[in-house]
Amino acid sequence: MRSGIHPVSRPVVFRDRAADTAFLTTSTARSARTIEWADGNTYPLIDVEISSASHPFYTGNTRVVDTAGRVERFERRYGRTS
Repeated sequence: MRSGIHPVSRPVVFRDRAADTAFLTTSTARSARTIEWADGNTYPLIDVEISSASHPFYTGNTRVVDTAGRVERFERRYGRTS
């Protein structure tokens, strides 16, 4: 394998803003923000919108989607075709 073509993998903290949890893992992602972890070390911080801590598939919680309101709004805007 050629040297110098692969990104550097290092410890990174991913924080799920929806569930207010954080995970320390290895990644090649870069971030200018940092956070001090429980072990006293400072790691790069990456905020994510959803992770296994907040995703409905992993948590078993379902989200209510207002499909009826969307259909009614579409019919008002464009009319119902017969």
